[in-house]
Amino acid sequence: MSPTDAYKPSESVLALAGKLFDMAREGQTEQLAAYLQAGAPADLTNDKGDSLIMLAAYYGHVDTVKKLLQHGADPNRVNDRGQSPLAGAVFKGSDEVVRTLLEGGADPELGTPSARDTARMFGRTGLLGDA
Repeated sequence: MSPTDAYKPSESVLALAGKLFDMAREGQTEQLAAYLQAGAPADLTNDKGDSLIMLAAYYGHVDTVKKLLQHGADPNRVNDRGQSPLAGAVFKGSDEVVRTLLEGGADPELGTPSARDTARMFGRTGLLGDA
């Protein structure tokens, strides 16, 4: 076994991770919460750097976002493209998700483009409380 083989997750671990990402994407809050309570990391990321909270926020699942925040998910974790969960929620026009992320400590200036820049680009400045 090479040194890098020791760091490769097994097929079953990859399958479980895929299931968790699907739960976040689909807003399966209670199912995902059970895995989080059992020790699944709230800041799990996929091969693109998208976190569970990024996927839940982008797809507009406010209850899932709340649950992830309760389990310590970082609302400011950017993906490999520099995008933040808040910018994704602003892009999608998800008012409740935006408010929840802001209440959870999301930084509107973080990322490329930032949530504030995204709001300006798409005429959604009201989402962030901007005039």
